[in-house]
Amino acid sequence: MPAANALSPILDPLALAGQLSGKLLIDGALTPAVSGKTFPVINPATGKKFAEAALGEKSDVAAAVSAAARAQPAWARIPARQRGKLIADCGRLLNEHVEELGRLVALETGKALRTESRVEASVLADVFVFYAGLGSELKGESVPFNPDMLTVTVREPIGVVGAIIPWNVPMMLMALKIAPALVAGNSVVVKSAEEAPLAVLRACQIMNQILPPGVLNILSGFGPECGAPLVADPRVGKVSFTGSVETGKIVYKTAADKLIPVTLELGGKSPMIVMADADVDRAVAGAIVGMRFTRQGQSCTAASRMFVHEKIHDEFVVKLRAKVDAMKMGDPLDETTDIGAIISRPQYEKVTSYIKIGRETPGAVAHECTAMPTDPDLKDGLFIRPVIFAGLTNQSRVAREEIFGPVACVIKWRDYEEVIAAANDSVYGLAATVWTRDLRMALDATRRLQAGFVQVNQNLVVQPGLSYGGVKQSGLGKEASHEAMLDHFTQKKTIILNMT
Repeated sequence: MPAANALSPILDPLALAGQLSGKLLIDGALTPAVSGKTFPVINPATGKKFAEAALGEKSDVAAAVSAAARAQPAWARIPARQRGKLIADCGRLLNEHVEELGRLVALETGKALRTESRVEASVLADVFVFYAGLGSELKGESVPFNPDMLTVTVREPIGVVGAIIPWNVPMMLMALKIAPALVAGNSVVVKSAEEAPLAVLRACQIMNQILPPGVLNILSGFGPECGAPLVADPRVGKVSFTGSVETGKIVYKTAADKLIPVTLELGGKSPMIVMADADVDRAVAGAIVGMRFTRQGQSCTAASRMFVHEKIHDEFVVKLRAKVDAMKMGDPLDETTDIGAIISRPQYEKVTSYIKIGRETPGAVAHECTAMPTDPDLKDGLFIRPVIFAGLTNQSRVAREEIFGPVACVIKWRDYEEVIAAANDSVYGLAATVWTRDLRMALDATRRLQAGFVQVNQNLVVQPGLSYGGVKQSGLGKEASHEAMLDHFTQKKTIILNMT
């Protein structure tokens, strides 16, 4: 249960950021980096610094891993159901802090509070409650090897897990890593994204009121100085990484030198196939959710390639544009805001460069949607009007490369075989959706689409309990499910007792 000096929710995100500035969380306590160095945390909606984050480096990684290694054996000896109860307590406590966490993550990521950030904070608690109930499911098997021998398998924790998380949904993606790892008996060292280090730090501080010191630690810093030493540390027995394909490959190579398992959730360029018989209004609503326009398209599962049958293509574009155009862009902390800001200046420049490429492509039509904010306090904010491109082919760079911004391509198609081939013509294979009233067509498409997460007539985000993960260059391994905990955060041991 929560400690007697339990943290009270702080609803002023600037005040909360001030309390967390310049801190890491190691061995149960907030602490500055060994060097004392920090780096600025920028509000994307204003372009202004509002806090400092501790600049974790190799010495801080060593301290965090040492704390995790000391704590892990005792944590693993706690019965699995009891660990689950402690994780459930973490979930219940996090639920009391939903509003403060939502406000803080909105401030540091630029995601709108009502449509994105508060929802993410709620899911954070839900993930912990989901995995808490699986403590009793860390089961082995009885193997009928020989009647004179008792042969069983058992599931054991790996040890210290390194979890490297991104900035787009930092709390939820952290939860999908640390909740199953902790329930399985591992200790964890998290490395946060440099753009969004504070909300996840606060979440870990909240959980450390319940967890033994050293079981859950979190560092902030940059990849080469903080992330790379974490992956390379010989005491880290498992790495779970979410981020870009390029960085994922670096993580994979380093882990390969140690022969340790990795989970990689990487990029995507998800296709959305809309058949001629689809309910257009329903498909448009699914495109709004699937493209994650309220998150400025900053999602690896964003349905950024929309293949729409020629019979309904024009109607689809008109209705999609109208829906996006009606959304309000503005201050992320304003309850009336639908769409917030882009996370950082480099990401802003990347997105605008792709929009320029699309505009300069012969035959392309760029439909800009949504009015820019008029508040003078937001004049230096990183706001981009969503763009819906028509007239591009699947060979365009805008259609092939992951942009991670509010840029969607609506591609006209006629032949079913050709659209399936086009949807699969990608180095990515994370998610896909199909929109049709024809059950036989839906089943055929789901069977043939090369993606790890395929939906029909809906475009749900990641859900606790549903196995999630990609194929091809979208990654390795699964998250969000019972299977993920067993396969990726435990190791199987075979035990034989000769009874003769």
